[in-house]
Amino acid sequence: MEERGNNQVTLKEALKAMIEQYRIKGKLHQSRIRNQWEQMMGPTIAGYTKDIKLYKGKLYITIESAALRQELSYGKDKIKRLLNEELGEQAVKEVVIR
Repeated sequence: MEERGNNQVTLKEALKAMIEQYRIKGKLHQSRIRNQWEQMMGPTIAGYTKDIKLYKGKLYITIESAALRQELSYGKDKIKRLLNEELGEQAVKEVVIR
């Protein structure tokens, strides 16, 4: 953290340090992905989405429809790119659709 006069840091710097200290960055990313999923993918896909989990850079998306699961498997790179743009960093390394 960058120190300011009298040992002060900005709120942004303090929050960033806290997130790294408590290792909650992945959970924050997962929460943001879940919140943005319907907006990014549309209500139909969101309706068939059963679960979304981010673990060690892998995004696991559980889809209830076999046909939709197959269709989405062709667009995994696009999904990864869109989500990383939304998060502002390369948090998603791989997309696994199941």
